[in-house]
Amino acid sequence: MTSTDHVAEVLAGYGLALNPALGVRGDYAPVRVVGTTAWVSGVTGRGPDGPGPAGVVGDTVSLEDARFAARRAAANLLSSLEFHVGLARLAALGHLRGYVRAVPEFDRHPAVIDAASEVLARALGPDAGLHARTALGVASLPGGAAVELDLVAHLRG
Repeated sequence: MTSTDHVAEVLAGYGLALNPALGVRGDYAPVRVVGTTAWVSGVTGRGPDGPGPAGVVGDTVSLEDARFAARRAAANLLSSLEFHVGLARLAALGHLRGYVRAVPEFDRHPAVIDAASEVLARALGPDAGLHARTALGVASLPGGAAVELDLVAHLRG
């Protein structure tokens, strides 16, 4: 089984899939590689069926819906890596940054981003999938998304 097959199998267990049709909505690269470091541009929980959960966590979006958005965004990060670099080149994740659009009193940002971290660690295994992480609360995100993620990854030479 290839690394891509394993990732696809893990994602399927979450009801997710690698999505080659994400594209970008601006004048930037979905993945930028310099040397053996890849910076993956921010992705939301959008999927083939639409934009994914939108709204404000703690108001119009529940914690569970936000966690679903984080899982789907993690799948989108993996999709970006697969279709622009190839998961076979991935050595390890470096840093995941998660943004949660939430009401000011919401304080469970790490619980939301934990859902993404879980998907990445299970899909890639502990050696490659565990990562440093930041979970932030923000007032707004593109398209009204509830969650956005970006990633720094390290590639094999």
